[in-house]
Amino acid sequence: MYATGAVRVVPEFAEIGDLDTVAIMLQHENGAITMIDNSRQAVYGYDQRVEVFGSKGLVGSDNPLMTSTISRNESGTQLAKMPYFFLDRYIPSYIAEWNEFMNVASGKIQPVVTGADGRASLVAGLAAWKSVREGRVVKTSEIIG
Repeated sequence: MYATGAVRVVPEFAEIGDLDTVAIMLQHENGAITMIDNSRQAVYGYDQRVEVFGSKGLVGSDNPLMTSTISRNESGTQLAKMPYFFLDRYIPSYIAEWNEFMNVASGKIQPVVTGADGRASLVAGLAAWKSVREGRVVKTSEIIG
């Protein structure tokens, strides 16, 4: 994977060795490419989207809006605002996550996410950070050892 980043929004991040703007490109073993872009600021709301684009089309998940109201007229289309603060958007998810955790902890269900999944995420994050620091492509095998 290759990652690059900068401090473009919050100068104080530079003082602690952190970034506020990052782009990552991963090439998977099967040749598929994943691109991730991230910024700690979106003036229009808490923006998180995902898309998968392939030879047969696109599937994605867009940002939820504060309401489902849409206004269309001669000047264009207007949608409701997105949630601005992450808690506005994620409280239902945190509640669902807690309920899932309690069901796993009590033995009612098996976990959907495994330790191997968590490890893979950590390895990818460490490889991305190494790529930013060293300015080069980093293979996850370099992290795993």
